[in-house]
Amino acid sequence: MTNPSQAISSSGVSDSSLDDSLDNNYKGVWDGRIGFGKKPVLLVVDFMQGYTTPRSPLFAQGVVDAVANMPPLLNTARRTGTPVIHTNILYHAPDQMDGGIWVKKAPVMRAMVAGNPYAAFCPEVTPNDDELVMTKQYASAFFGTSLASTLVAMGIDTLIITGCSTSGCIRATAVDGLQYGFRVMVIRDCVGDRHPAPHEANLFDIDSKYGDVIGLDEALGYLMSR
Repeated sequence: MTNPSQAISSSGVSDSSLDDSLDNNYKGVWDGRIGFGKKPVLLVVDFMQGYTTPRSPLFAQGVVDAVANMPPLLNTARRTGTPVIHTNILYHAPDQMDGGIWVKKAPVMRAMVAGNPYAAFCPEVTPNDDELVMTKQYASAFFGTSLASTLVAMGIDTLIITGCSTSGCIRATAVDGLQYGFRVMVIRDCVGDRHPAPHEANLFDIDSKYGDVIGLDEALGYLMSR
């Protein structure tokens, strides 16, 4: 059986000699940096208890870890006057009609209805009374919501994105954020998924094409320097 690393391309050259590593393959092509702008918002995407409750079919240890890293970031944003916007997913009971094809593709999402404990915010990231909550039905925080208009009206140019899941709502929000003209900054320590493989793959893609993936310390330093 042929070793994939020793496969021969159509040109007769070993693939391993063409691509020493994933980073080298992207270097100089998909490795630009955006950097922070002048006015950020902290966007907290779908940190709901369905992702952190062990008995839930949505449970993801990566999300548990991400939530645990949130308090210092939230506290710093609030202390520095950085706007904080939360999103959640809620469907209309009993049929989740507003979930469309998504709840047919992923029926597990039907639990996201008012009154279900899985649809409640995680206690560590419960929104303050003065913080906006955007309710959505699909992956992107922008799709079907007034988020873009709200951010423009606020003069926001930078999205500091946290939440879950990395391969779903975080990626979709990052892509749309770029497409709406915002600088996208995703905090690696504060996003999570149910498995490391899609988590890392999607962080790699976001960092390559749609925004900057940064560490929590860098984000805290930026907020405290404003």
